[in-house]
Formats: sequence, C-alpha cells, structure tokens
Amino acid sequence: MKFALHFCNLVCPDPDSARRLAVAAEAAGFEALICIEHVVWPTDYRSTYPYAESGKLPGGPDTVLPDPLIWMAWAAGQTQQLNFMTGILILPQRNPLVLAKEVASLDYMTGGRIRLGIGVGWLEEEFDAIGVPFARRGARTDEYIAAMRALWGGDDVSCHGDFVRFDGMNCNPKPENGSVPIIVGGHSEAAARRAGRLGDGFFPATGAPVDIAPVIDLMRRTAEEAGRDPAAVELTTGCPAALADSVDERLEAVAAARARGVDRIALPVPAFLPDLEDRLTAYGETVIRPASAA
Repeated sequence: MKFALHFCNLVCPDPDSARRLAVAAEAAGFEALICIEHVVWPTDYRSTYPYAESGKLPGGPDTVLPDPLIWMAWAAGQTQQLNFMTGILILPQRNPLVLAKEVASLDYMTGGRIRLGIGVGWLEEEFDAIGVPFARRGARTDEYIAAMRALWGGDDVSCHGDFVRFDGMNCNPKPENGSVPIIVGGHSEAAARRAGRLGDGFFPATGAPVDIAPVIDLMRRTAEEAGRDPAAVELTTGCPAALADSVDERLEAVAAARARGVDRIALPVPAFLPDLEDRLTAYGETVIRPASAA
C-alpha cells in the first residue's frame, strides 16, 4: 500500500512550510504529495462545487493556492525519492503542447517522480475568464491526453483532432520512463469511464463519506470493455478510517482498502497538524511501515 498526502499546496503554500512538509513526509515513508489547482478564483460564482454539501469552495477568493507544477518543482528539489501528483490539474484549461513540455521537463528533472492527475473541471466562470469553452470539455480532455502522450512517446509526431492539430512536432526532453502516468480524478460516471478507457490510474475523490464502489466497478468494467486489464489502472482513494483514534483500527482500515484493490491511500494534510513532523513520523512508524510489511 502506498500513502500520500493531499491538499499540499493549499495547506503549505509558502516555501518554508512546503519544505517542512516534503522533508517530513519523505522521512516518514509517504510515497507522494498531491496538489490541487485553480488558476483563478471568482469573487462570485453560480457553478456548484461537487465536493462539498455547500456547493462552494472551502476558503475564499483570497486563498493562497500556488500553481501545482511550480509548487511540486520547489518541493521536489528538497527531496530524493518522494513522488508528486496533481490531484487534480484541470486539463481542458491548459494548452496540451505547453503542458506536455512542462510536465515532461519536470519529470525529467526529478528522475521520474511526477504523476499527472487530471480532471475536466466544474467552475464555468473560471473557464470563461481563461477563454476556454466550458462545453465539450470532456472531449477536449480526451484529445489532450492523446496529444500529450504522442509528444512524450516519440518524435516527428502529428495530431489531427477537433481541438489539437499539428504535424511533424518534437517535444524534448522525454519523461524519464517514456511517459508520465495520467490519473483520472473525479467521482462521476464520466470520470470512471475515462479512467477505464484512458487512465493509468483513477482517483475518485469526493470530499464526502459516500460510497465510491459503484464508480470503481464502472471503471473496471469499462477497462475490460476497452480490452485493458482493470488491475493495471492504479486506484487512489481517501480512507477516513485510516485516521481512526487507535492504531489497530487504522491498520484494519488499510487492510480493508487493500482487499478492495486500493493501491494508494490519500490522507489530508490538516489531519497531521499542528505538530506536523511529530505526527507524520508517528504515522509512518505505526501505520505505513507495518502496512508495507504486511
């Protein structure tokens, strides 16, 4: 079982706290840090945030939220083995050629420690401000995935789609391992199908205690229908019970997650505050290392 920390660039946005988090997480045995994204934050909006009952983003427009790739580059420079993942980056808002270059460069410079978690987005006002159509963002996402993988996978490549068109293009350096794993985020049926068809991983984060088994089953059925091995789609989920009061309860929750096919458990950074280093160290000693040895 792998363990990751979520909301890292939100909870630890400044250089000093980012360094503290990255160094302590690596020492404690965490496998990855996960960062979130919004390019801009509307003062007022009608769109419904799908991860809270209020329908509103936690925090406010003055929330400090560094770009995830830049935050990850800074934090990666403080560590040696820790992986970094966006969870999620809003793919249809990005130019896929520019993003392919940025992500491949970051992966190359970190020795293959980057995972690209992507989603289609929900905040229509943000799309409008950036100048990207909100409509057909799912189809745009699928095409962007194909374009990036083509650029990562070879040279003199071409793409002829509805949203991306180019001929004979080269993008170097390549990712350290030939590609960057793309993890599809979201708990909708569309996200589950996209993960089954195209994803190297699936992260059905909800932010609420709801049953995600149906979308996981849908992802696996879709993978089979696409001729893929469902077990090859790495599964990342939250696990509130892995933060239970007793160590035994935590280990039981981790074992249950493993039995459901979960590969990585994502835990929120605030659960380890205020005594960050001490709590991460204790969690590593009592949960991560025993779970890894099981």
